[in-house]
Amino acid sequence: MDSMEEQRSLLEKGIIQSGSSGLYTGDGSVDISGKPALKGDTGNWRACPFILGSECCERLAYYGIALNLVSYLTNKLHEGNLSAARNITTWQGTCYLAPLLGAIIADAYWGKYWTIAAFSTIYFIGMCTLTLSALIPALKPAECVGSICPSATSAQYAVFFFGLYLIALGAGGIKPCFSSFGADQFDDTDPKERVKKGSFFNWFYFTINIGALISSSFLVWIQATAGWGLGFGIPSLFMGVAIVSFFAATPLYRFQRPGGSPITRMCQVLVASVRKRNLEVPRDNNLLYETQDKTSAIEGSRKIEHTDELKCLDKAAILSDAEIKIGDFSNPWMLCTVTQVEELKILVRMFPIWATGIIFYAAQAQMPTMFVEQGMMMDTSIGSFTIPPASLVTFDIISVVFWVPCYDTIIVPIAKKFTGKERGFSELQRMGIGLFISIICMLAAAMVEIKRLQLARELGLVDKHVAVPLSILWQIPQFFLFGAAEVFISIGQLEFFYDQSPDAMRSFCSALSLLTVSLGNYLSSFMLAVVTYLTTAGGKQGWIPDNLNEGHLDYFFWLLAGLSFFNLLVYVVCAKNYKQKKAS
Repeated sequence: MDSMEEQRSLLEKGIIQSGSSGLYTGDGSVDISGKPALKGDTGNWRACPFILGSECCERLAYYGIALNLVSYLTNKLHEGNLSAARNITTWQGTCYLAPLLGAIIADAYWGKYWTIAAFSTIYFIGMCTLTLSALIPALKPAECVGSICPSATSAQYAVFFFGLYLIALGAGGIKPCFSSFGADQFDDTDPKERVKKGSFFNWFYFTINIGALISSSFLVWIQATAGWGLGFGIPSLFMGVAIVSFFAATPLYRFQRPGGSPITRMCQVLVASVRKRNLEVPRDNNLLYETQDKTSAIEGSRKIEHTDELKCLDKAAILSDAEIKIGDFSNPWMLCTVTQVEELKILVRMFPIWATGIIFYAAQAQMPTMFVEQGMMMDTSIGSFTIPPASLVTFDIISVVFWVPCYDTIIVPIAKKFTGKERGFSELQRMGIGLFISIICMLAAAMVEIKRLQLARELGLVDKHVAVPLSILWQIPQFFLFGAAEVFISIGQLEFFYDQSPDAMRSFCSALSLLTVSLGNYLSSFMLAVVTYLTTAGGKQGWIPDNLNEGHLDYFFWLLAGLSFFNLLVYVVCAKNYKQKKAS
């Protein structure tokens, strides 16, 4: 090539491969102008500080609203505890369902960058609306006079919840895109950049918890002492900073082109395979339909090698005699490429791994619920200082902040010597370690409860709804262990669902991984309902009565530990049989 521009022109026409010269990325990524991305000018760690900074500010803004929302609903909007709890859980459920919408839009139409841009704007408008509802007297009910607390009007509710659900839509829309867009800055075809991608996921999760740590300490204090106008205004300011930081590095980013609707492509494979159910899959896989070009028919995706599992889906890629005779291969509802078929196969293979994450998040859901209720029945005083039981969640965040750099700088180099893997552990090994640590965490919680109940019996406090003189600091290990488990499984999930997902479905698969958090919380609620129903039969107190001194919360923790152990066994079998994706 006589010039870089000539080589770029050939790249765009597909005449030469991007990996051949080393100047351009080999994974099909482009720059903001839509031209093949230069390795020396775009992506890599030069672009990631802006993405990580944006994510940190966004999470600070989100947790600045979410962590203390119950206080605002009960103290300022004068809602009852049940109504406030129902509104919060509904809102949080929306926050974890909205990622599916954002992911589909990103993968099918706009791409991750423009999806982040659009939903961030919605997010910011929601934050500003919420701040105004707390600042302007006409948008909030009057203060209580004695025991008389005027209810919020319909208009006041409308403004507040309009802002709140704009935040849910915005946060959900960008959530599956940020991590995958950051990972897109590293070239899959470059071994050195592939290793850096593993570090990126570690530091991505680190920044999330830095934002959460600041919110759980500084912002909660601001809201309690300086008022809600400032308490909501500061998160709004940080969300504005997040948007500015993200856009500032636009020339440095690498972009993956959207490949069309992943749901449509999956439906096409199913329909085509049903239509050709009577045809026999050829023994020679090369006879299955695939484009002759070096690139895939799916925009922004490399070709995926054929696998022998789920041969019934291969029928969608069989060339019928009629199609061969006519020479028309353009109807995707009748004929799909091997790559398109393999996309669906990958999702089916990933499903068991995905499902085992639900039990983990069901156990994690005990931190803001059962762990806090356990702490409320323990000695919360240290000298003249009283520790709020909910504040011990901070030790989970501190644990993550501690373990992420330790994992990246100490554990990975040591593990690499034994495993020979470039990231120390594979994603599946890392997730398995996290599941094992979560079992130890539940066992630790059960042991603390056993000791607490033993003291209650010895001191004659079983029938009294009072705290047992056992320091709440004994809970620290269970919170700290869960932080360590998160570093392994949550970050491992981010890596796994990014690396193993088809190129044109990465946001969608990231959204599916977030869905396990929502399902884990629903499973926890279901388990509590079932346990309460079964253990209170015949007028018994049950495992989890209002007075925990009369109950057996330790049995519930043992139950979760047992389920987590069984879940780990299932996971090991699924992970052992998992077949890795092979992209051309």
